[in-house]
Amino acid sequence: MTVQKRTEAMDANVGRRGFLKGAGGLTFAVALGGSGISLIGPAEAKAAREISAWVSISPDNLITILTPGAEMGQGSMTGVPTILADELDADWSKVSLEWAPADAAIYGYENNGSRGMAIVGSRAIKLYYDQMRQAGAQARKILLINAAQKWNVPVAELKTEPSVVVHSPTGRRMTYGEIASFAKIPAAMPAVGKDELKKRSDFRLIGKSVPRYDIPAKVNGSAQFSIDVQVPGMVYASTVHSPVQTGKPVSWNDGKIRAMSGVIDVVQLKTGIAVVADSMEKVLAARDALEVKWKTSTKDEGYDSVKTLTEDYPRIAADPASQKKTLDSKGDDKAAFAGAAKTFKADYRSDYGYHAQMEPLNGVARFNADGTLEVWEGTQAPSRSRQNIAKAMGLTTGQVIHHQQYMGGAFGRRSITDYTVEAAMIARQVKRPVKMIWTREEDVAYGMFRPQAFLCMEAALDAAGKVIGWRQCIVGDGKNLLVSGIKIPYYKVPNQHIEQRGASHNIRLKHWRAVAHPFNLFAHEGFIDEMAAAENMDPLEFRRQRMSMTKKARDVFDKVAEMSDWTTKRPEGRALGLSVSERSGSLGAGVVEISLDRDSGKIRVHKVWVAIDGGTVVQPDAARRNIESGIIYGLSSVLKERATIKNGAVEQSNFHDYEVLRMSETPEELHVAFMDRDTSPTGLGEIGNPFISAAVANAFHKLTGKRLYHMPFTPDRVKAALKA
Repeated sequence: MTVQKRTEAMDANVGRRGFLKGAGGLTFAVALGGSGISLIGPAEAKAAREISAWVSISPDNLITILTPGAEMGQGSMTGVPTILADELDADWSKVSLEWAPADAAIYGYENNGSRGMAIVGSRAIKLYYDQMRQAGAQARKILLINAAQKWNVPVAELKTEPSVVVHSPTGRRMTYGEIASFAKIPAAMPAVGKDELKKRSDFRLIGKSVPRYDIPAKVNGSAQFSIDVQVPGMVYASTVHSPVQTGKPVSWNDGKIRAMSGVIDVVQLKTGIAVVADSMEKVLAARDALEVKWKTSTKDEGYDSVKTLTEDYPRIAADPASQKKTLDSKGDDKAAFAGAAKTFKADYRSDYGYHAQMEPLNGVARFNADGTLEVWEGTQAPSRSRQNIAKAMGLTTGQVIHHQQYMGGAFGRRSITDYTVEAAMIARQVKRPVKMIWTREEDVAYGMFRPQAFLCMEAALDAAGKVIGWRQCIVGDGKNLLVSGIKIPYYKVPNQHIEQRGASHNIRLKHWRAVAHPFNLFAHEGFIDEMAAAENMDPLEFRRQRMSMTKKARDVFDKVAEMSDWTTKRPEGRALGLSVSERSGSLGAGVVEISLDRDSGKIRVHKVWVAIDGGTVVQPDAARRNIESGIIYGLSSVLKERATIKNGAVEQSNFHDYEVLRMSETPEELHVAFMDRDTSPTGLGEIGNPFISAAVANAFHKLTGKRLYHMPFTPDRVKAALKA
């Protein structure tokens, strides 16, 4: 793979127009219409210059593919173009990647009738798969047509090998680069039917791991994150927001701050005060000296998250008159519970969670003499961010030039770039390029959290012990952020009723890795284990016999039971727990082995096994690393991470009091297996997270006979459970 380091900040980006004009070879531009993907030739690309290319082939055999996979460590910037490259039959060693422009109309996937580029919800491979196969197959077909015309032979006599067209009867060979030097693309492009796509057995790249494009640059330090960007004449800024998130600045010690060394300006924003200086060190000194008076509401100042979760939410759950929204309903749950031989009931809680991405939130903005705004940022949603920045600044989308950068962690937080909007506002005010960086303390205090939640569970069993009724309510703020994973399609319980009961606290909330799946599956799978114990059954057998498991669920549970040697007795002081895992169309099952230091209350997870049905796995190594990452991320949130709000302000400020898992606390062994499936890919970026909470809690019960009902399982909560 050819590595090309981009230097947008220094040359203001060549842009896709320049790329099309200067490619000097064969360029395939892609128009995404109602009928799907079609290729258009260079003449058409020139006529519609705002439509850019997916793939370019130069006479020297270099193939440049644009990648829409925003890269935050998950590998999709490599995974997505390998799909196209496989159908193109490209020699991967001669492929170079470039970021796709932030234009969803051209580079977006189709989802629910709209186009998007947001790499969220494990979507990259899943939603780009068919589009990339079509684009690659059509490009390959154009090469074959041009080679056939050059040799004056039927296309049917030709085949491809990596980056080469071969005439089978004579053995003649022509490289893609040679074809690029003379190729012509007809006005009416040939269609590619499903039968012309490669068979699974013919894949060269799909299902076979290739080196990730971003790794060499990240190892040698040349990878450019937005925090690395340097623009001539650039100054630095940082914003201070109200401790109560809805607060707005009223007054501050403006004269004192402006008199400080290196300070260039103090900019009032709607939600805060930004200090601008000629170095980041001077910005930080001025920040520390700021004394701001904030206007806040009495209600928001009085918010106490602990009291709300422990007292208010249970009261809302128990109140028949509380406002409700039905999320799912099947059969007749009232009749099932009325005629049940046995019923169960339990409540579960989960605290606020911070994203804890390692690279501080930041963005670079520059206004140009022609009225355009350039931004450099790492974002999960380039097209949407570009549109939002334009809207906030009163510009058209075309006036915003967007430079995508690598991201040092995202986990959902970087799918909205409010910090880059601030950078642009500050740049407009000071009339200079600005690099805006939030401090860690600012990011925590003004965070966008995974919501806290209260979950009430009920189940009904018939005389044979089968679960025939299932009820769940969830109480909390966040609307849709509370409901992912709340349904249980992998268990076919005949009578179900699931509802949401809302509350509003004016706390900034956001999608967090796997969104609501971790706390919903914590409640579901912990509750099922509780029923299994009451029925004196092995938890896996209870699921097999009493939960009406689907075949897909049975397969992944059987696989993980085999991987973990589920029925074998563990050494003294160790125990296993299991749980289903589900996210973005993928289904899995996981097992953990834990120990417990009863004196300190610390749980240690030693081994993890997980079996995943994710359809076709395009890049197995990258997928495996994603799942391992999700396991560690999930463990951190399950054992340590907790944000609380007192008097309307976040109590934590940095990693000394918002604790995350340390390397020394990670499992000694992680085992990931994929089911062999010849189906379309489903999402794998987040499925490593949801099962961990319940699996650890269930192992804790196996080890101690006690239940954990509140996530995270902090030492104090563990010790309280042992005494219960």
